[in-house]
Amino acid sequence: MWKILIIDDDFQVLEGMRKAIPWDAIDAEYAGEASDGAEGLMMIQQTQPDIVITDIYMPVMNGLEMIEKLRETNFPGELIILSGYTDFEYARQALRLQVSDYLSKPVTVEELRIVLTRVIKELEAKEFIKMEQEEVKKRLLLHEPFSQQEWLKSVITGTFASQSLPPADMAYWLDRSHLVIGIELLSTVRTANLSLIDWHLFRFALANIIREILTEDWPESDFIELHSHHAAIMFHIEPTLSSDEARQRITAVGERITHCVRTYLQLTLRLGMGQMKASWQQISDSTEEAFLDLLQMSNTLPPSKLSSTSTDLAIRPIKFYQELAEAIVYSKEETAAQIVEAYILQLQSMPTITPAYLQYLCTELWTIFAYSLYSVGTVLDELFPDMNLQLELNQILTPTHLQQWLGNKIHIIATSRHWHENSKHKEIVDFMTQYAHTHYAEEINLEDMSKQLYLSRNYLNQIFKKATGETFTNYVIQVRMKKAQALLAEGKYLIYEISEKVGYKNVPYFSSIFKKYAGVSPSEIAKSGL
Repeated sequence: MWKILIIDDDFQVLEGMRKAIPWDAIDAEYAGEASDGAEGLMMIQQTQPDIVITDIYMPVMNGLEMIEKLRETNFPGELIILSGYTDFEYARQALRLQVSDYLSKPVTVEELRIVLTRVIKELEAKEFIKMEQEEVKKRLLLHEPFSQQEWLKSVITGTFASQSLPPADMAYWLDRSHLVIGIELLSTVRTANLSLIDWHLFRFALANIIREILTEDWPESDFIELHSHHAAIMFHIEPTLSSDEARQRITAVGERITHCVRTYLQLTLRLGMGQMKASWQQISDSTEEAFLDLLQMSNTLPPSKLSSTSTDLAIRPIKFYQELAEAIVYSKEETAAQIVEAYILQLQSMPTITPAYLQYLCTELWTIFAYSLYSVGTVLDELFPDMNLQLELNQILTPTHLQQWLGNKIHIIATSRHWHENSKHKEIVDFMTQYAHTHYAEEINLEDMSKQLYLSRNYLNQIFKKATGETFTNYVIQVRMKKAQALLAEGKYLIYEISEKVGYKNVPYFSSIFKKYAGVSPSEIAKSGL
C-alpha cells in the first residue's frame, strides 16, 4: 500500500483530510501527520511515506523550506502542496521544486481523489522502472562471472580485441609480469568410460581444487578451462619477485595441484610452463610456450620430430584449437571452415613443418572434437563407426592434406542432425551447470532458470536432459551430494551445518536424500570416519 503523510498547522484540515481521502479505493494508508515543516521532516524520516501533502505557511519551518531540504536529501516520494495561498510566486517556487501538484484550499473530495490517483499512477510507473533496473542489474551481475571467464579465455588464447583493456578490477595487471602454466588431463581408464554427467562433475571438481589451491598459494592468478582436456593458469607476478624465484614458487604450486588432483580425484595431470611476459598482451605467447613445453614432454612425439625452427609459436595452435572447438560446439560449419583455411595458410608459409607435426595436430584435433561433441551429448565414434584413425593419419603429409581431412570431418559432423540439435543448446546448458555449481547452497529450481534465460520451464528441462542425461533437479541434487561428501570428509562440520551449506534447511530430508545417493547416511559416514 502507498503511505501518505499530511502536514498542516490547522487541526481541522488534518482531520478533514483523513476523512476525505478514499484510502481503500486508491490502495493507500495513513502514515501520520505533522503541524509544521520541522516536525514534518522528522516524520518523513521516521515513516518514509510515498506521498506528502503539505501546507505552505506554517510556524517554525514553512512548506517550501521543508521541500527544499527534502530535495537536498533526494527524497524519492511525491509532494503535493495544499495551500490557501494562490499567489503566483508561491506557485512558481512550487514548480521550481518539482512538486506533483498545487491545490488551493478548500479542495473537494473529487479533486483530491483525481490528484492522488494520478500521483499514485506516477509512483507505480517509477516503481516499475526501478524494478526493471534492478532486474537488469541482477541479470548483469548473474552473467558477469561468465562474461569475465570468456574475456580471460580470449586473453590466454590470444583471441582478444587488440584495442581492449583489462576490466577495472584487473587494473593491477598493468604493473605485473605474467606467466602461464598449461594443464593437460591425461586419458586414463577412470576417464575413458565416464557418463556425461560424471564428466561434468569431474570437470567442476577439478576446477574447484585448482581454484582453492590458487586462492591459498597465489591469489593473483586465474584458472581458465580451454578446449577438451586442456586448461591453463595465468600467474600475475609482482615486480619485486625475481624471475627465478617466481618460477620456483609456481613450480611448487603446480606440484601441489597435481598431487591433490591425483589424491582426491584419481586423475593424472601433466603441466607445461611458459616464459614470463612483461605485458598482459603477451600472455598468449606464454600460453603457446606452455603447451609447446607439454608437447615436448610427450613420448609420442619427440622434440626432434617437430619443425626444425622455433616457428611453432608463430602458428599458435592453442588459439587455433580454441577457435575451432567453439565453432564446432556452436554449430558453425562455415566459421569452422574459415578458421581451418586461415590456419592452413599459416602452415603453408612455414617450409619446415614436418608430416610428424601435422599428424600430431590431427591427433590433438580429433581429441578436441571428441571432447567438444561429448560436452553436447554426441559421441564422435558413433558418427565415424568404421574409421581407422591411424591409417588416415599416416596419409597426412602436407598442410593441404590436413585441410582436406579436416574439411571432410567437419562436414560430416555438421550434417549430423543429433549434433546440430544438441550444440545449439550448449550455451544454455553450460550456464545452467555453472549456475548449479556456483549457487548450490541457495534455493535453485527450474522456474528461476526459465525466468533468467527467458525460456519455458519444460523446454529447459528437455534440452538439459538431452545434453546431460539428467533432469536439472537431479543434477543439482548430485552437485549438492558431491559437495556434502567433500565436507564430511573434511571432518570439520556437524551434519546440520553441512545440510545448510549445501542448500537444505530440513536436516532429516537432507539425510534421506544423501542416503539415497551415497547408500549410507551422513551420520554413518561421520561415525566411521570414512
